Amino acid sequence: MSFSEKIFNAGVVGAGGAGFPTHIKANSKVEYVLVNGAECEPLIHKDVELMKNFPSQILEGVSEMMKNTDAKKTYFGIKAKNSIAIEEIEKHNSNNRIETCLLGDFYPSGDEYELVYAATKRLIPPHGLPLDVGCVVNNVETFFNISNALKDIPVTEKIVTVTGLVKEPKTFFAPIGTSFKDLIEFAGGAIANDYAIFVSGILMGRLTFDLTEVVTKTIAGIILLPKDHYLVTRMNRPLTSMNRIGKSACDQCSYCTEFCPRYLLGYDVQPHKVMRSLQFSTTGEAVWNQYADLCCSCGLCSLYACPEDLYPREACDQGKAELRKNNQKYIQPKPVKVHPIKEGRRVPLKQLMKRMDVLKYEQKTPFTEGKPEPKIIKIFLKQHVGVPASLNVLVGDKVSKGDLVGKMDNGKLGANIHSSIDGIVTSANDNFIIIER
Repeated sequence: MSFSEKIFNAGVVGAGGAGFPTHIKANSKVEYVLVNGAECEPLIHKDVELMKNFPSQILEGVSEMMKNTDAKKTYFGIKAKNSIAIEEIEKHNSNNRIETCLLGDFYPSGDEYELVYAATKRLIPPHGLPLDVGCVVNNVETFFNISNALKDIPVTEKIVTVTGLVKEPKTFFAPIGTSFKDLIEFAGGAIANDYAIFVSGILMGRLTFDLTEVVTKTIAGIILLPKDHYLVTRMNRPLTSMNRIGKSACDQCSYCTEFCPRYLLGYDVQPHKVMRSLQFSTTGEAVWNQYADLCCSCGLCSLYACPEDLYPREACDQGKAELRKNNQKYIQPKPVKVHPIKEGRRVPLKQLMKRMDVLKYEQKTPFTEGKPEPKIIKIFLKQHVGVPASLNVLVGDKVSKGDLVGKMDNGKLGANIHSSIDGIVTSANDNFIIIER
């Protein structure tokens, strides 16, 4: 069986949040393999803990990816502050073509456009992929899962960080389909009655109050913050209110654009112009939405740069959605060229956390070998880019951990789905499967 077939069979997808099926990347031919260990979302530490505790497995996955893509070199991106992780990776690295690429503690150093430039000084073309400049990029956990796939171990667990208002902040593996309620209980329970949950981060993640939501292949963890915290009240505001406030208060200072990481890399992203789509109805949204098309939704404009505390990121998200709906794509007229002041406008993570009032929640989240043992799991058939997997079980079926419960047909973009516990299927449809021990 080929390398990419093993990855496909194991259901490996991008574990950093994107969820792109990894077997597709495994079939590429590139010059460089890039390992994304930057982990720039505040408070989440699952990648650091993985590098500290499983360096050899990660490196095995990297070496195999190099071999199968004919890559001549790998750059392993890690923040210089994570000295223990760097030490462990370098200690276990026997491949002289894998080189550590030290990154600063800035946000968003984990953006793949940023990482490609930091490692190779190459600039991905607008709307392009790392493949366009001879690179393939994967998160460290994806390489860990590749290592397991080579041993015919499918993706049934996800390493997550649970932090914030919990008694025992920690990082651990959880069966896919585990509820947020079970995650919180495994972390000792909440230390406050009224809290909100940020899923996978406070910048590029999302807000929820639903404890029945579950772990998927792309989740990074959950952060519990007080229900009356600035970030919660701000992000829980209806979109219509965000737009109304932006329409009345935006003074076109352009700080959102001047601090935009993609703009500083040379891409024509201009959130301040997109904000005009809320203000000027006579010019038409099409005039301004084009400047959102290359936005990566990092959130820096809304949560750091804007002195009025407005919502330029959310305006850009709406602009991109409008362009997709109309089947439009912005063609950047000028070549990509790095802004001369880029380095001077980097935003240190600590400074960003102060701005968002979350520095007091920054705490150690050590890896623990224990795992939650949920009685019931809910596994979605679409946890990846592409189409959902096809149902491969019936109600009443007895399944074991690792059994194929969602099958992806060859030729379609997607990933296989496996049971994460031993149990009996109690519900099954085209959206999800419920399994009870």
